Formats: sequence, structure tokens, C-alpha cells
Amino acid sequence: MSATYPDRPRRVVLPAAILAVLVLLVGAAIIDSDIFTVVRYVVSIMALICVVLIVQARQWWWATGLVPIAILWNPVFPIEIANTQLFAGLHYAAALVFIVVGVLVRVTDPTARR
Repeated sequence: MSATYPDRPRRVVLPAAILAVLVLLVGAAIIDSDIFTVVRYVVSIMALICVVLIVQARQWWWATGLVPIAILWNPVFPIEIANTQLFAGLHYAAALVFIVVGVLVRVTDPTARR
């Protein structure tokens, strides 16, 4: 049996952030391919999922980094960046944003005993 720690803060955004980082790192290598649209979908959806979790955690200020990611990687109305090196660099910057948000956003259970 494993012990549970109800009063310990949980990192609820971290799983979605890790998935987004993995997709961003793969996406930086395949910017010019046809499957890049899938990368756009996954990154945009993960950014929006993280925004919802952040708002639920009442730490909405982290959304200032994730909303622009959801807009730039939007596959429905894509913003085309002609310079692929710049867009690859933006992939790494977005991965850094996801890592920081995933690690620093913590939620404590309000019903936990002290």
C-alpha cells in the first residue's frame, strides 16, 4: 500500500505540459512535413487544457504564456511563419513555458486536514 498525502500540493498541469513538451520537441524537427498539422492540433489543445487547469487552480496569471502558444499553433486559422528557424526556436521557447508552468503550478486540496 502507498501512503497518501492529502495536504501536499499536487502538480495538476504537469502531465499535459510534459506531453506538450514532447510534441513540441518532435515538431521542431518536422516543421516542413505534412504531419506538422497534427503537431499544431496537439500543442494548441494541450495549451488550452493547461489554461483550463490553471484557471481552476486560481493561478490565472500563468495563462499569459499559454494563450499566445494556443494562438500561434492554432491549426484552424494557422499563422504562417516563413522563417523555419524562427519557428523552430519558438518551439523550444514554448517547451520552456510549458515546463515552467507544469512545475510551478501547484494545487492543495482545500478539504485536507491539517
